[in-house]
Amino acid sequence: MQSLFQISLLVNDYDAAIEFYVQTLGFELLEDTHLDSLKRWVVVSPGNGAALLLARAEGVSQQQAVGQQLGGRVGFFLGTDNFDRDFNKFTSRGVRFVREPEKTDYGTVAVFEDLYGNLWDLIQHEPGHPLAMKGASKSK
Repeated sequence: MQSLFQISLLVNDYDAAIEFYVQTLGFELLEDTHLDSLKRWVVVSPGNGAALLLARAEGVSQQQAVGQQLGGRVGFFLGTDNFDRDFNKFTSRGVRFVREPEKTDYGTVAVFEDLYGNLWDLIQHEPGHPLAMKGASKSK
């Protein structure tokens, strides 16, 4: 058995990234280990087992890739059991949505930017969808 449990995300600054993911989006800080005077092992998670390794960009090519790891495409997908709750919470905390909520066949989705410009879907799947969260409330 295998599982995808962690993905690296390039960031400019560990502390700013932690503040965004933990304070703004409500992720949990799982680990913040200092490896040396410059490098840290920082892991955050929305609490479902999947995690992001926040990797501080080193060198010109990595610094240029911050916020553009997927060439402007939506590359991260944050599932929710209550779309309206999380959309309103994120909006009140200053998260910039670049596509307003839309009802689709598979669920309700809106696109937001993280602090570096990476695009994320906030999505609540319809009941019965293979990725729907158990116990999800009905969204509008």
